[in-house]
Amino acid sequence: MNQRFVMEKKHSYIRNLLISLAVFAAVFLVFYFAVSSVSDRTGEEELQTLKTAVTRDITHCYAVEGSYPKSLEYLKENYGLTYDEDKYFVDYQPMGMNIMPDVTIMKRTNSKISLE
Repeated sequence: MNQRFVMEKKHSYIRNLLISLAVFAAVFLVFYFAVSSVSDRTGEEELQTLKTAVTRDITHCYAVEGSYPKSLEYLKENYGLTYDEDKYFVDYQPMGMNIMPDVTIMKRTNSKISLE
């Protein structure tokens, strides 16, 4: 009769351990997906902020000088534009002195460029 109680305790211990592991895994997965979601949202906001900053600086230059900037470097030097060049690629194509330049901003991923 003693043996029967020992076996029930072992089964109960294993069952409780499996339940604990399942609960831990579920909490871990929820936490992981929440952090991942916040990270994705932050990346999208960073990209939008950069687009806004570039457009604002281009427009400001036109308002002050009467012509659009000749290059992205000009914006960096004279209007304080800064961004993480390892993280973003900015393609700046001037169209003329009085035509807004064509600007494309792409997020770099693992040495590749992906359109955002």
